[in-house]
Amino acid sequence: MPPGDVIHPELARSLALLSSETGRQIGLLVNRSGQIEHTIVGGSKRVLLPDFGRIRASTGRLRGLRLVHTHLGSAGVDHDDLVDLLRLRLDLVAALSVGPDGEPEAMHIAHLLPDVKSAVKGSEPWTFLGPFKPGQASFDFLELIRTLEEDFAEHHDAVPVVAPSGRGLLVHVAMRNGVDPEESLQELAELAKAAGVEVADRVIQRRDQVDPRTVIGKGKLEEVVLLCLQHDADLLIFDRNISPLQGRTIAELTDLKVIDRTQLILDIFAQRAASLDGKLQVELAQLKYRLPRLAERDDGLSRLTGGIGGRGPGETKLEIGRRRARERIARLERELEKLSKQRRQRRILRHRRGTPIVTLVGYTNTGKSTLLNALTRSSAQVEDRPFVTLDPLSRRLRLLSGVEVILIDTVGFIRDLPQDLIAAFRATLEEAGEADLLLNVVDASSPVREELLRCVEELLQDLGFHEVPRLLVWNKCDLLPADAVSTIRKRYGGVAVSAITPSTLSALLGAIEERIEG
Repeated sequence: MPPGDVIHPELARSLALLSSETGRQIGLLVNRSGQIEHTIVGGSKRVLLPDFGRIRASTGRLRGLRLVHTHLGSAGVDHDDLVDLLRLRLDLVAALSVGPDGEPEAMHIAHLLPDVKSAVKGSEPWTFLGPFKPGQASFDFLELIRTLEEDFAEHHDAVPVVAPSGRGLLVHVAMRNGVDPEESLQELAELAKAAGVEVADRVIQRRDQVDPRTVIGKGKLEEVVLLCLQHDADLLIFDRNISPLQGRTIAELTDLKVIDRTQLILDIFAQRAASLDGKLQVELAQLKYRLPRLAERDDGLSRLTGGIGGRGPGETKLEIGRRRARERIARLERELEKLSKQRRQRRILRHRRGTPIVTLVGYTNTGKSTLLNALTRSSAQVEDRPFVTLDPLSRRLRLLSGVEVILIDTVGFIRDLPQDLIAAFRATLEEAGEADLLLNVVDASSPVREELLRCVEELLQDLGFHEVPRLLVWNKCDLLPADAVSTIRKRYGGVAVSAITPSTLSALLGAIEERIEG
């Protein structure tokens, strides 16, 4: 074809006639020299493009191919065309409408816009041209592409730097009588940041019930895919636990990496685990999570093992992988049990010496480690992000009367803490069950402090620690007016402190001593 034409009129008529006779869409991928590199025969509603390897070209330039294909009927550029345009960074997409007589009726064109800033703000990153008479667009194709790529190169530096773990889109399904969507997504965003993921955007969908295959429904999922393409996001993070079937279905439909809340938390724990206990516990939780998800197959998984002792049906690679995972789980559980026995022996020795044990518990990122440092003049790691502390930290604390106690900091709790993680960390959390006093540290400045308190109390109940004496510690009270702090204490009791204000800690030391002696 002439390089400056989107499509030659004669070729447009031939495509329309063939498409009408076969009842199928027919597509051409044409390079900038006018040569047709691929001919695609699709179905009645769409064409499937060949694999280009990486789904994106360089940010500063386009693919160098344009897609021209027929549409049976009068439809213009549709959703699938826009997805292909954005994902593959095609030069443009031209949809050729085919009439009932097999003649081309109109040609609709879409191409990308180079203004990255507007795309990041959420506006559509493409524009439409036409309709034109088939094969007779009123512009020079090569001149249009040259101008576009100059503009793309100019805006190239405006593309934000991607975080180490990529850029992700957060998805929340709001059910009736559920948690506040905005608060829940804010917590998920903090978890994503802790995992090294840059949050590109957030999506909330209100539903009466979750879709059994795609969670949010196929139509909404298509909107989410466009948002991901628009923001250059390669990760979908669901603010709930999704089943293995849902995860595979969504990944197949979106061509994106899909994780849920549990997997995100497990990833954070895997990054932070430093001690032998922590590493074994995280690995155990990950294996238990992944075991039912080992059903993803490829061609190699259908082969059977053979040879001496392996003749007959044998085992598929999938079955071998599951068996090895179960064996590893059993081995980890035995090793963790040995470590648990060692901790029990240390606790018995402490009890024999008569040293009281005080354990800090509470929601993640409420300032437990900061409080430990302030009370014991220690230097434990402190950061304003969730799950900085995974392994128990023990320090000696001298009370006002001179009596010494052991103060222990534990892993923070969180809403919907994965059951596999609770089971794996149960041995570590036994430190709380053996304590003489639990200090339930609550972020008094949080707008959802009642929800955080209720969550921790429920988890302590589930762990069987409900009979251990507890003292409420309202931390970060320096961020609230004095009358608000007074109201909280009157309603819930406990002690109000600020871990960064030493003068507020004497009341806490006195309350600890009173509870222990009582």
